[in-house]
Amino acid sequence: MEGDLNMSRIGKSPIAIPAEVEIDVSSNNIVTVKGKLGTLKQAIDPAITVTVEDGHIVLKRHTEQKRHKSLHGLYRALIANMVQGVTEGFKITQELVGVGYKVSNTGNLLEFSLGYSHNILLELPEEIKVQTITERGKNPTIIMECADKQLIGQVAAKIRSLRKPEPYKGKGILFAGEEIRKKAGKTAAK
Repeated sequence: MEGDLNMSRIGKSPIAIPAEVEIDVSSNNIVTVKGKLGTLKQAIDPAITVTVEDGHIVLKRHTEQKRHKSLHGLYRALIANMVQGVTEGFKITQELVGVGYKVSNTGNLLEFSLGYSHNILLELPEEIKVQTITERGKNPTIIMECADKQLIGQVAAKIRSLRKPEPYKGKGILFAGEEIRKKAGKTAAK
């Protein structure tokens, strides 16, 4: 109950449209957002009406049903992320923590060396700009930038799944600034 009320409250607040952003709402409820970093599209549920009024995007729902309240907040958040994405973009930084862990890129093809018997190759979508940094004395780092928050989040989750952080030694692929709670291992019996 509490979550629906919060999403409904989020849905009611209008989204300011920056000067360099173009918004188009088609008759079949597809919102297109164009900006300096690209173009993003999102299909909207027919229960939600999207309009552009006085330099703001306003979302309205037709009923007070629980489902429509939650969709109201969801689509408002998705459209706000699209507007932010085409103006500022999103950036995710990940670190490889572990002895011998390496990453390099050739264009959008990442090559990982994560302690397995073979290297792992991962092709990233062309919408994502990727950069790898390997400095002596520091963990190898992957920096990704993209206008689409959903896409960059999915790719970051896929990279993390190649070697999830483990709680005993803290090795794995971590997001920058992430702390892994360490567990104590078993102690030898005397």
